[in-house]
Amino acid sequence: MTSRAILARNLRSLRTARNLSQEELAHRADIDRTYVSDLERQVYAASVDVLDAIAKVLGVRAADLIDEEFAADRQ
Repeated sequence: MTSRAILARNLRSLRTARNLSQEELAHRADIDRTYVSDLERQVYAASVDVLDAIAKVLGVRAADLIDEEFAADRQ
């Protein structure tokens, strides 16, 4: 599985587990809503700064977002 695919899976899983819309996550992370959608669809790769911002909102480490073994049940 590619890093983009892992990020997409973990991002969507964490976001939905926290009952956040793409729009709300984007607002809290100070990024564009369409960018969240693009990350979840593997259109773009996220920068370290974006990973940090998203991880902070989701309450995880940035490394968790690209960890293939990160389990949704550990949230």
